[in-house]
Amino acid sequence: MLQILNLKQENLVAAKISGKLTEKDMEKMHPLIHQIIEKGHKVDFYFEMEDFEGYTLKGFWEDLKIDSAHLGDYGKMAFVGNKKWQEWAAKATDFFIKSEVKFFDIKNKEQAMTWVSTKG
Repeated sequence: MLQILNLKQENLVAAKISGKLTEKDMEKMHPLIHQIIEKGHKVDFYFEMEDFEGYTLKGFWEDLKIDSAHLGDYGKMAFVGNKKWQEWAAKATDFFIKSEVKFFDIKNKEQAMTWVSTKG
């Protein structure tokens, strides 16, 4: 499940994710990405993972399609969680996407938000 967080930053998509992300979850995020790009900004992301289990197959496919269409449109990505595999997933994302990607332990979520919100 994807729950969009309202943080009022015009270039940030922030979400709490739990369970498995589905195709419908990814379809919720795509218009938000376009709104930011249309304003001439790079898209920054803050993902807070709580009991996150990964993706459904269709959800994973939809995420790949969105990411491949917007590779040059992404800025920073902060992944916040408490499991080692989540940290590895963030590092894998860093390898494939031309963004600055960082993993933060759940106890450091304020630090993650500060990092993703800082330009430069």
